[in-house]
Amino acid sequence: MPTAVAPSTTNWNELADRVLDGYQLTAEEAVAILRSPDEELLDLLAAAYRVRRHYFGKTVQLYFLMNAKSGLCPEDCSYCSQSKVSDAEIPRYNLLNREKLMAGAAAAAERQAKTYCIVISARGPSEREIKAIETIVPEIKQKYGLQICACLGLLTPDQADRLAACGVNKVNHNLNTSAEQYGNICSTHTYQDRVDTLKAVRTAGMELCSGGIVGMGEQPRDVVSMAIELRDLGVESIPVNFFNPIEGTPLAGPTELTPNYCLKVLAMFRLVNPDRELRIAGGREMHLRSLQPLGLYAANSVFVGDYLTTKGQLPESDYAMLRDMGFEVTTSVEAETARAAANA
Repeated sequence: MPTAVAPSTTNWNELADRVLDGYQLTAEEAVAILRSPDEELLDLLAAAYRVRRHYFGKTVQLYFLMNAKSGLCPEDCSYCSQSKVSDAEIPRYNLLNREKLMAGAAAAAERQAKTYCIVISARGPSEREIKAIETIVPEIKQKYGLQICACLGLLTPDQADRLAACGVNKVNHNLNTSAEQYGNICSTHTYQDRVDTLKAVRTAGMELCSGGIVGMGEQPRDVVSMAIELRDLGVESIPVNFFNPIEGTPLAGPTELTPNYCLKVLAMFRLVNPDRELRIAGGREMHLRSLQPLGLYAANSVFVGDYLTTKGQLPESDYAMLRDMGFEVTTSVEAETARAAANA
C-alpha cells in the first residue's frame, strides 16, 4: 500500500465541514486520503467520525450471514474460495433446507442482528433456489422480524421483481473493485454485468447493498473509483471487505494491507458516501487487528459471527468492543416486536 512521505495539505476537519454542507469529494481528494501520512490518521478519523455521528449518532447495525449454498460456483473469480478455479478446502453443499435456514434466522435474532443475509455461491439463482427464497423469506420475517438481504449472484429483472414481492429488503451484489481492474480478477462475467444486476434491483424497488474487496493488487485510484461509483449508483449499504488470501485460490499469498491503510480506506468511504450505511466486513479481524474499534469511527455496521468460508471473531468480543466504545446496537422495529412477543 502507498506510503506518504510528506504531510498533506488537507485540513481534515474543514473537509468534514464541507461534506456536511453537501460537498462531494473529487477522485483526487479521495486518493489523497488513502495517500495521507500515518501521522494524520487520528485527525482523519476524527473528521470521518464527525460525519458518521451526524448521520448515525453512536448506533451500530449488526448483520448475520448464512452461507446457504457453498462452493459449486461456475465463475472464475480469482479471490473466491468457492469459485471453479479454487482448490481451497471448504464445505461444498447445495441450498440448505428450511430447518437450517430458519435456524440461521434464529441465530441472527439472538445475536441482535438487524439484517439476516442469505448467500448462495452461483452465477445466478436457479428456479428452484428462487422458489425456496420466496417460500422462506415471509416465514422468517413473520417469526423474527428481521430485515432480509439476499445475495444470489447475477439477477434478471424478473428475478429481482420476485425477490421484492416476497419481502426481500435489499440485495447484495458487490462491485468488488473498479471497472478498470475487474478483468484482472474475473473473466466469466463483467463489471457491467454486476452494475446491470444492481440496476435491476433498484428498478424492482429494493435497497442496494454493494461494496468491494480491498487488497487484491489494485491501486488507490481503483478503490476510489469503486467508492465513487457506489455513490453515483445511490447504494444504501456498503460493505468493505479486506482481502483474505485463502490458500488454494489464485490470489493466495501475502498482502500489503496494514491496519492504518485499512482505516484510511474506511474514512475515505465515509467521506465519499457520508449518509450511507458503511459496514466493516470480511477480513477486519485479520487486517485491522487491535485497531478494529477505530474502524467504527468511520463505519456504522459490522457482521457478527462468521463469513462465507472464513471465521469471524466471537460475538462476545464484538459486543464487548461496542460496549467499551459506548455504541448502541440498533435493530429493526419488527425485530424488537418479535423479541418482545417471544419473551412475553
